[in-house]
Amino acid sequence: MVTPSNRILMGRIGAAHGIKGEVRITPFTEEPEAIADYGSLDTDRPGLVITILAARLSKNVLIARLKGIADRSAAEALNGVSLYIERNRLPEPEDEDDFYHADLIGLDARLENGVSIGTVSALPNFGAGDLLEVRDARSGDTFLYPFTKAVVPAIRISEGYLVIAPPLDADPGEEEPA
Repeated sequence: MVTPSNRILMGRIGAAHGIKGEVRITPFTEEPEAIADYGSLDTDRPGLVITILAARLSKNVLIARLKGIADRSAAEALNGVSLYIERNRLPEPEDEDDFYHADLIGLDARLENGVSIGTVSALPNFGAGDLLEVRDARSGDTFLYPFTKAVVPAIRISEGYLVIAPPLDADPGEEEPA
């Protein structure tokens, strides 16, 4: 059984597609079809393991045929199921500037002067790009920072921290919202 601390969310099953048991999957992999290459995928439902037999890209989702799912009713029952693999099944990044988002969770977030401002708690994306969510351990407050090279100039996974250079002022050429 995969524990929550060592598993990576690879995708989420959505609605059924057609009458032959296919499902839509929203992949969270860099290459959408790569999710099918990992073999058996653990889920957020106890005892349920999913194997993708075939998948094709359709716009921004995969249309997939799953092992043991042969009709629309069975496919509909999987709507909302999250798909995971163990972190150790992923290849190590080839470049030192490459990493998995999951590797950032739990890192100490420090200002450029070394002062800790909290811990990375999530990397949400609401459509305009990745954000870095930092939770202040003292107050419990969370703060969102754009996950860009300018705002996060250094990531030291092996040393357990990353550096945040918060944007202090809006660009003088920008107008304030009314």
